[in-house]
Amino acid sequence: EVDFWIIPIIQGFVQIEELVVNYSESSDEDKSSPETPPQEPSCVDDIHPTFLVALISRRSRHRAGMRYKRRGVDKNGNVANYVETEQLIHVHNHTLSYIQTRGSVPVFWSQVGYRYNPRPRLDKSENETVSCFRAHFEEQLKNYKKQVIINLVDQTGREKIIGDAYLKQVLLYNNANLTYVSFDFHEHW
Repeated sequence: EVDFWIIPIIQGFVQIEELVVNYSESSDEDKSSPETPPQEPSCVDDIHPTFLVALISRRSRHRAGMRYKRRGVDKNGNVANYVETEQLIHVHNHTLSYIQTRGSVPVFWSQVGYRYNPRPRLDKSENETVSCFRAHFEEQLKNYKKQVIINLVDQTGREKIIGDAYLKQVLLYNNANLTYVSFDFHEHW
């Protein structure tokens, strides 16, 4: 009886754009040459130069919250601030899709305090985390078949404790459909 009063809402983003490929036969070097007069870009209509690009982001309703206030995984395997983003491209009667997911590191951890960037801490032991970590990635693998995990946690600073716990759980899970990559922004900044 309450369905009349409930409005379904998604937390996310959708944008769809039609793009046109414009090009000329000259090389990039020729285009920038001072001797070359500017040319109007041309389209090749017979090969369908227009295509649609759609970007759709869907944020999970499970464990949504503010950064620094909602972290880690829960007992059901839901991670904080989980978002699935899909990029769709439709060209030449073909539709291509690329899906990327992101979320908090799926271990029990938190950041306490109100100051900027509080120190992270582990809230449960490695053994208490195993089943929830497993639940998270079993759901991921059910939905996406294979996953490449890119760990963006600082590998040497205050976040090292979280990154180490993450890697340990991946090794314990030992699933051939998971590829783990550690990428430290601080080294490439």
